[in-house]
Amino acid sequence: MDDFRRPGPPGPDPSPPVLDMTADGQFRDPVPPRRGWLDQVLGRVGGVALLVTLAAAGLVVVALAILFVGLLLPVVIGAGLIAFVSLWWRMRRLRKANGGQPVRFVFLRR
Repeated sequence: MDDFRRPGPPGPDPSPPVLDMTADGQFRDPVPPRRGWLDQVLGRVGGVALLVTLAAAGLVVVALAILFVGLLLPVVIGAGLIAFVSLWWRMRRLRKANGGQPVRFVFLRR
């Protein structure tokens, strides 16, 4: 059923709605309006703009990932340095307590 009505004063409409049915009782879809050259150009420009937007968003995500890695890298280096100094200090104390003998590590497998 076509919902299009002619403009005019409100009240009873002189033209009834149009029912476009096939012989077997199915409704037909209305014919889409013809696309002009401007619609085609704007469609292509919009598609290209969408691709550029997606590419720029991808670059922003990559830049943020690099930024976060750059911010976390000094933290990781600092934590590793603290762990190294802590282990080195404990090994030094163990060697002094052991009379200068080297400390041996034993790994047990189960």
